[in-house]
Amino acid sequence: MPATGAARVLVVDDNADSVAMLTMLLEMKGHVTAMAQSGPEALEKAETFRPDVVVLDIGLPGMDGYEVAGRLRQRFGGQGMTLVALTGWGSDEDRQRTREAGFHHHFTKPVDPEALQRVLEEIRT
Repeated sequence: MPATGAARVLVVDDNADSVAMLTMLLEMKGHVTAMAQSGPEALEKAETFRPDVVVLDIGLPGMDGYEVAGRLRQRFGGQGMTLVALTGWGSDEDRQRTREAGFHHHFTKPVDPEALQRVLEEIRT
């Protein structure tokens, strides 16, 4: 059973180790998780899983994180879904681009699990 204040988090990253590790850390914090390793898979999972939060790698092959974010906003209208960018790019320009793309938060890899946990706690209160 999920902990009080637990979020439903969809983790999307094309690196199998990264997605598995982050998913495991979130589950240890009591969150309910699902994972995807591509843009199309993320869109499909979002339909059935209905996440509160999507932690989304920007550098996905094929359909990048910006396109996935746009499609999620089109499908769900952003209702109750927080988009968190997870990327190796962290310049001011990169952060501006994620804001313009509709992301609520921007983390650079490797993500600080405690910083992500604080965001999830803010979302759930």
